[in-house]
Amino acid sequence: MSDFFERKKTQLGIELNEVQKRAVLQTEGPLLLLACPGSGKTTTMIMRIGYLMEEKNIQPKRIKAITFSRASAADMAARFTRFFPHHTPVDFSTIHSLAFMIARTYLEKSGMTYELIEGGGKAPKSVNKQFLLKGIYKEVLKEDCTDDELAAISTFISSIKNRMIPLEKWTTLEGPVEKAGRIARQYEQFKTREPGHLYLDFDDMLVLAEKALRTDDELADLFRRKYDYLLTDESQDTSLVQHLIVEHLVAHHGNLCVVADDDQSIYTWRGADPDYLLAFRKVYPDAQVLKMERNYRSSKEIVETAAKFIKRNKKRYPKEMYTENAEKMPIVMKQLDDPKRQLEYITYELLAEKELKDVAILFRNNASSTMYVSELHRRGIPFYMKDADDKFFSHWIVEDILNFMRLSFNTERKDIFAKIVLKMNLFISRKMVTKFEQSKTTGNVFDAFVQSVELKDRQIKKLKDYKKGYEVIPEMRPLRVIQLIRQDLGYEAALKSRAEKFGFRFDHLLSILDTLEGIATPSRTMVEFANQLKELERAVQNAKFNPPENAVTLSTFHSAKGLEFRRVFMIDLQKGIIPSEEDEGDEEAMEEARRLFYVGMTRAKERLELLSYQQDEGKPKENSRFLNEVRRLLVKPIERSEKNEPMHPKKIRRASVTMNPDGIQKRDELAVGLVVIHRVFGHGEIIEFGKERLKIQFAKMEKELDIETVLQYRLLEQVKG
Repeated sequence: MSDFFERKKTQLGIELNEVQKRAVLQTEGPLLLLACPGSGKTTTMIMRIGYLMEEKNIQPKRIKAITFSRASAADMAARFTRFFPHHTPVDFSTIHSLAFMIARTYLEKSGMTYELIEGGGKAPKSVNKQFLLKGIYKEVLKEDCTDDELAAISTFISSIKNRMIPLEKWTTLEGPVEKAGRIARQYEQFKTREPGHLYLDFDDMLVLAEKALRTDDELADLFRRKYDYLLTDESQDTSLVQHLIVEHLVAHHGNLCVVADDDQSIYTWRGADPDYLLAFRKVYPDAQVLKMERNYRSSKEIVETAAKFIKRNKKRYPKEMYTENAEKMPIVMKQLDDPKRQLEYITYELLAEKELKDVAILFRNNASSTMYVSELHRRGIPFYMKDADDKFFSHWIVEDILNFMRLSFNTERKDIFAKIVLKMNLFISRKMVTKFEQSKTTGNVFDAFVQSVELKDRQIKKLKDYKKGYEVIPEMRPLRVIQLIRQDLGYEAALKSRAEKFGFRFDHLLSILDTLEGIATPSRTMVEFANQLKELERAVQNAKFNPPENAVTLSTFHSAKGLEFRRVFMIDLQKGIIPSEEDEGDEEAMEEARRLFYVGMTRAKERLELLSYQQDEGKPKENSRFLNEVRRLLVKPIERSEKNEPMHPKKIRRASVTMNPDGIQKRDELAVGLVVIHRVFGHGEIIEFGKERLKIQFAKMEKELDIETVLQYRLLEQVKG
């Protein structure tokens, strides 16, 4: 058997350690392979498959590899081809793809017809999952459904299906919105109301596949005979129904390799079941358990600190992650004055970086990314958005603020007023708004509303005050307009009431308003502010689907799993963010939040920076308890005992950006038609030159840069000759 490893060492330059070799050789029976971050699990899985084919003569079609996502399936298939170019690849696919094949066979055999109601297909759908949920939501709660609420209820339904909770119990479950269980049950009843026909979402495929394998012996045998060996990757993120599908498929031979890390299980809110791994030997009593504990990715400081940090969790397999990598540099912990100073610090550090593609900014909530998008775009720093569903620019709060502004251009617009009057903290009803819309009254909407419906004196007084506010709005800068909307027009108070009613996190809603204020700060007019939002939205779309080659990555902790970077900034490490307020009161949620923090730490290869701030909008902020845990791990006991006073972070020094001595420093050296070279984007030509911004056409893209930044940091050099 050693011949196989020697041959691959010669052919590929790959040398496995002893545990990895054991994982390759342990082909018969169930195996749980616990793989710490950076331990080479994908290489080990590919080598195991190659060993089955080359040494045991197993045909590729008899091996099934199940991955967590289509991207990881494609990555593993590509890596297999590089390692074993002369072999036919095995079937790498997601569990959903496998389940669809089983469910489709089951339905065809049963004579049932079906229709998919979600997915990216171009065929027109008579029923769409999102529209269906929106309609049921409005029917049950008598309110329109926001994008946030729609996403929350969709995730809730997915979770209860993946956890296999019986339909009759759904209405008793506590959900993310009021009467979530009732909405979920009505959704399910609609999908099964037509005899002989089903409307199916993605999770229905899992449920149907499990049912088919459990109840139809003939069909189960058909699929069991297809595969002699199964491998599952990222199994800590697998749900109960997914685990059961795999159980059914290996019931006859038991040849199953499960690759997982219980310390990186971060999707329980989506139905993942990490407890299944802890009880693995109860399901498979003869299972072998191997631990890949050597980290090849990160420096000694990062590995040792992260390994100690995650041990504070109790529900986990005991593991001793270690590395033979050298020390690089200490983990950096900085507490800035406020979020703006945090943003400023990172921006200056990025300006000093040449290899931006090896740098990442990680955060708990997507809302954290928008201010960074705005500033990076303004500074001309290329960025890549890892998360594919950042909906900030279409968030209902953003639309509300724009509608408040739109009304100032014409205070006789009844249609716009009807959209925002319920957000003015007037305590009026939807019926009153409808009556106003149907009335014949015209003119200023504040006067017209008073004339159309019956109001109390205090409501009339508020409307008169709001009318006065709208008389001065057109002369204000956008930042001041947003502040007036928040306070003087009652929007923030209305948001608080809405948060309490529907279970939103009020601090999250406020953070969206704070971000809008940050974007509005440099804008002089409301039109300019609205255009800036559109420009940023385009920049985000471009950063997702057509990113520059050398771009810094922006990602949530969740989406960063599986990635690695030379340098990582973990930002907004505050109490209430990570862990969240909801996490604090729940032991299992706290352990998952700690795992999420651990995932962020272990993305860094050489340089890890943990950032927080002292205050936000004048209010003091506390550090994340996880940040404090890491700080205690980094401070030697003797250092802590020498001083009784609390530790204070060092004062922040701005990064020194390496200046190009030949870089353009004066405004009059810039002109349309000038050919320049940018330190990141390469050669380009100035095609537009304004008061504050200039546009440059580079080989692959057009970029708009801030002139002050370009001159201050000498980012452009004139191409001679």
